[in-house]
Amino acid sequence: MNPDSYLIHHYSHYDEDQRLASRHGSVEFLTTMRYIEKYLKPGDRILEIGAGTGRYSHALARRGYEVQAVELVEHNIDIFRKHTLPGEPVTVTQGNALDLSDFPDDAYDITLLLGPLYHLYEPAHKRQAIREAIRVTRPGGILFAAYVISDGCLLDEGFHRGNIDVAEYVKTGLLDGRTFAASSQPKDLFELVRKEDIDQLMDVFPVTRLHYVASDGCALFMREAVDRMDGETFQLYLDYHFATCERPDLAGVTSHALDIFRK
Repeated sequence: MNPDSYLIHHYSHYDEDQRLASRHGSVEFLTTMRYIEKYLKPGDRILEIGAGTGRYSHALARRGYEVQAVELVEHNIDIFRKHTLPGEPVTVTQGNALDLSDFPDDAYDITLLLGPLYHLYEPAHKRQAIREAIRVTRPGGILFAAYVISDGCLLDEGFHRGNIDVAEYVKTGLLDGRTFAASSQPKDLFELVRKEDIDQLMDVFPVTRLHYVASDGCALFMREAVDRMDGETFQLYLDYHFATCERPDLAGVTSHALDIFRK
């Protein structure tokens, strides 16, 4: 089966549009937006690669920024277009993160790669996606790359919720029985990594890392508690999360991470 077919089938039957809508899911969205806003300037042009249903693209376009988006899955594009408001400065085209040849060099001030690296399994393919994102970003521009982190997912979905059979994953080789490092294939849908994998991936690129962020921290692991919080307590939790999400000692205890770097 074509590796993309697993991905297309998954997102054609999954409610991606609601993933960041819950209170616990919103922690990742609010954290990512907080860092994007840190670098946004009036008149910036934004490209989102692997835009999904457009949660970030629409949020930024509705603040007046010109956004171009690329998405692989037609189902997601249909929802993206359905949510586009009249006059909203956003466009979406179908495309693949590995080939952005329709987009010129040095064109964008902010480039978002918030989904494709979840679903690329070979280092060469990951670097190709990052290389393309760097190419289309202007010198001095800022790039945001998101990853799924293995330890946060293993603790939450495996040992905590039992949605992952940890012993079976070790038996089949999806987890190393000694280090518990993950090894995924397209049929597994998600590529699970650790920070050292990201560091190794990035060491060939002449860019400057600005932040490495545990973008949802413990929010998925403790989702029931987060969802029960009243507004005041949730804001206090966000304040805590924002204050600690770059701490190196907490970097692995997250389900998603954000690598932010300057071209």
